[in-house]
Amino acid sequence: MRPMTSNAQFMTASPAVAGTDICIVGNGAVGKTAALGLAQAGLRVTLLAPPSRPAPADEASWDVRVYALNHTARRLLSSVRVWEAMDAGRIAPVDNMTVQGDGASEQGGAGLLSFDAYGARTDALAWIVEDRNLDAALNAALRFAPNVKLVQGRATALSVSVEAATLTLDSGESISTPLVVGADGGHSWVRGQCDIGLDYRAYGQRAIVTNFSCEKPHLGVAYQWFSPAEGVVALLPLPGNRVSLVWSAPDALAEQLLRLPLSELAQRLAIWAAPVLGALAPLQPEVVKAFPLALIKPHAMIADRVALIGDAAHVVHPMAGHGMNLGFADVSTLIDTLAAREPQYDCGDSRVLRRYARARKEEVLLMQLATDGLNRIFSTDAEPLRIARNIGMNLVNHLPVLKRRLIAHALGK
Repeated sequence: MRPMTSNAQFMTASPAVAGTDICIVGNGAVGKTAALGLAQAGLRVTLLAPPSRPAPADEASWDVRVYALNHTARRLLSSVRVWEAMDAGRIAPVDNMTVQGDGASEQGGAGLLSFDAYGARTDALAWIVEDRNLDAALNAALRFAPNVKLVQGRATALSVSVEAATLTLDSGESISTPLVVGADGGHSWVRGQCDIGLDYRAYGQRAIVTNFSCEKPHLGVAYQWFSPAEGVVALLPLPGNRVSLVWSAPDALAEQLLRLPLSELAQRLAIWAAPVLGALAPLQPEVVKAFPLALIKPHAMIADRVALIGDAAHVVHPMAGHGMNLGFADVSTLIDTLAAREPQYDCGDSRVLRRYARARKEEVLLMQLATDGLNRIFSTDAEPLRIARNIGMNLVNHLPVLKRRLIAHALGK
């Protein structure tokens, strides 16, 4: 490993930005965390990102984009000194998770599956973190990170030779590096420049996200309800008597919901929320966003001198809340793989990249199968299947050994 030599700096790329072991393309949490972790491992990192957007004017408001981060994510963020730098007063631990099926029938009751931190012998199942809180801590860490260059610009071309990959920027300047890491999202430009095919299937759903106050304390419980007609409704705990809504609704229903005032949307949620949380009320200022949902399965996570991480490598249904956790697990594995490489291999050597891809294959495939399978199962209203899935949930709920294994996998422990 090379010793750390310089502090992070914002810069405009020179005609050829040299002296870098890795160039990361992407401005999200996964890319920024990868830059910090790889630099901490002694590698010289260039982070290429588009010009930053101005911060929201109302910093006291609650961000509608939140992540349910597991133990893998927390360990990684702690290792790069970001977890402790976040505003702890805006982070809510998940102490219990309750998953509800779609109603009762004569043949069997509604499916119910619950997990709790005490039974899992851990301090929390997950932590709900706002995107804004995480991003601010990452940006602060990057400003003082040794061995990181922050380059503002957009790549327009990627060429690969035996020795290096070269990114050409919109300014006409270039960055030459042994390894390009694509951390640029589900519609990854980096992935598109490589000979990597993908399977894409739109779910015909949109994730509607917003925040509410709740009449009753949530007690750190994350609730999730499945309904073939309504989709998947999740209410996640925020600090205080507040919850974050993630409603994966069919497109037609999503159109209707987005036209409603948030006070009426709260009333629509009452069928699920009222028994456990009481009345919901919109947080001020009222903000609601929607994101189209799809399954994106690239055929590979690597190409010649390229590695993909985060949504560039896999996009899954948000019902389990593990999309960001998968990305952070990619980062941890990439750091470990590059740190353990033999001295004669550079970061982009194909033998090194294949180790990274093999190490991530099983977990990514399992999460893709699980989230896609659950979405298929709960999207049909056929009575025999409805009865079977509810019975299955109740059965798992009464098998402690199986529950512990499921929890351990979800926690990333």
